[in-house]
Amino acid sequence: MLKNTIWIGILTWIIVDLLIELKEDKIMVSWKNLDTLDSFKTLENASKVTVKEVMAGENGANRVKNYNVAMAAGLNYNYAAKAVDDEILADLQALADEAELTDKFAELYNGAVINTGEKRLVLHQLCRGQLGNDVVADGINKRDFYVTQQNNIADFVNKVHNGEITNAAGEKFTTAVQIGIGGSDLGPRAIYLALENWARKTGNFKMEAKFISNVDPDDAAAVLASIDVAHSIFVLVSKSGTTLETLTNESFVKDAITKAGLNPSNHMIAVTSETSPLAKSSDYLAAFFMDDYIGGRFSSSSAVGGAILSLAFGPKVFADFLAGAAAEDKLATNKDIKKNPALLDALIGVYERNVLGMPATAVLPYSQALSRFPAHLQQADMESNGKSVNRFGEPISYVTGPIIYGEPGTNGQHSFYQLLHQGTDIVPLQFIGFKKSQCGVDVDIQGSTSQQKLCANVAAQIVAFACGKDDENNNKKFEGNRPSSIIIGEELDPQSMGAILSHFENKIMFQGFIWNVNSFDQEGVQLGKVLAKKVLAHETDGALKVYSDLLGI
Repeated sequence: MLKNTIWIGILTWIIVDLLIELKEDKIMVSWKNLDTLDSFKTLENASKVTVKEVMAGENGANRVKNYNVAMAAGLNYNYAAKAVDDEILADLQALADEAELTDKFAELYNGAVINTGEKRLVLHQLCRGQLGNDVVADGINKRDFYVTQQNNIADFVNKVHNGEITNAAGEKFTTAVQIGIGGSDLGPRAIYLALENWARKTGNFKMEAKFISNVDPDDAAAVLASIDVAHSIFVLVSKSGTTLETLTNESFVKDAITKAGLNPSNHMIAVTSETSPLAKSSDYLAAFFMDDYIGGRFSSSSAVGGAILSLAFGPKVFADFLAGAAAEDKLATNKDIKKNPALLDALIGVYERNVLGMPATAVLPYSQALSRFPAHLQQADMESNGKSVNRFGEPISYVTGPIIYGEPGTNGQHSFYQLLHQGTDIVPLQFIGFKKSQCGVDVDIQGSTSQQKLCANVAAQIVAFACGKDDENNNKKFEGNRPSSIIIGEELDPQSMGAILSHFENKIMFQGFIWNVNSFDQEGVQLGKVLAKKVLAHETDGALKVYSDLLGI
């Protein structure tokens, strides 16, 4: 009897110890709708902050100095001109804690099935570095898989740059062209444009990059007309190998290569999944792989961005870009919202959307290099959080993702800023600015350089939006009270670009967690594709047939 009691005690101790280890390895979180959280109800009842008042005079100066959160790569997130104070920040911290936001992030990077709609892991952060435990899926270590793809790309790219891989005439390739749509285009294109001038100035520019995305034949034709096909290498990007627009453009390009008297298989590489029909095809010089755990709009850190960006700038630049993103990802694990810029940005955005009732967000980079970054964020944000059911498929009774739009300053000032300043809707603003230009070429005109004028404009706009201006003439009166934040850096380079990308990706993720939606599927893009196939097959009736006839299909 005594022996049995001892053994029972030992077994109990072992089981308890195992349970403790399991609990430490796998955090169990609960997924609840925003409007069921006590902290959200508290936030709704908090006293509102008037941006115009808190940004005036010395109080405003002190806020600008103190309302900062350090980001990676020397960047800072400044939220002084947001409608928050210490009380609201405390309420936002309580919301982050009750919603278990950093615990849910830990679930994600440790390999939980976060994409409930498609029953998939979400691993784009793993392309940039290991945040938690080893993630094993499909019988392989996924971090090792992503590193292997990065190394394979680097090896191939170095051979292209060194002239070991050439065209049929033994001549070097001088241009790389990405063929893809959606996330296979928007992110890589935005990042290429962001770093092109920097690369030229620093001696890291290896090859010009072009992008073909739209199924409109004018897109492919214009790109092909602008390049020397004989010295171009084409990167076909399609995870499934069945994307209609991409395969159509591939055929368009192959036809042009053939008409130039060349063999398309000597000019094309594929970025796809290992199970797609493209994976082992003799039509390509090489194939590099991604998997179902990398969503298209989050794929710039994977082979989708890695191949084209490494061809353009070299593998070292792409590695630096990943390092900046990885450093910012690490900050996103911090439970303290004042030390976690992406989480704080996300929480303030939810407060503006769900408490203050603001329907949109404008992304306003005061950097021409970031001219296409707002377009990338349109997809990343609106495709992720444009949902009206929760992650369990149940309708929700509160608003979710905002409308995202933007243009670089100062161009935007002469476009839609009129509405932002004096329109009936208040639109939160997200500025991005840098102290230095990328090219390093400037002139002093009327006592200041062009870069100083650019920075003066963004500083002026923040205060103008916040504080407004009284005037007896209502046409010239500015109410102010327009909230904004700004990310400020020294210069836009690979590491800061990586950190900025990570910041917004993680902001989107955290907001999806708060709204309890699945940010990682995109069923909303499928219906139109299905109907388009019916039109092309002439299987139409009703309004669809009439529209098809009107368009001459």
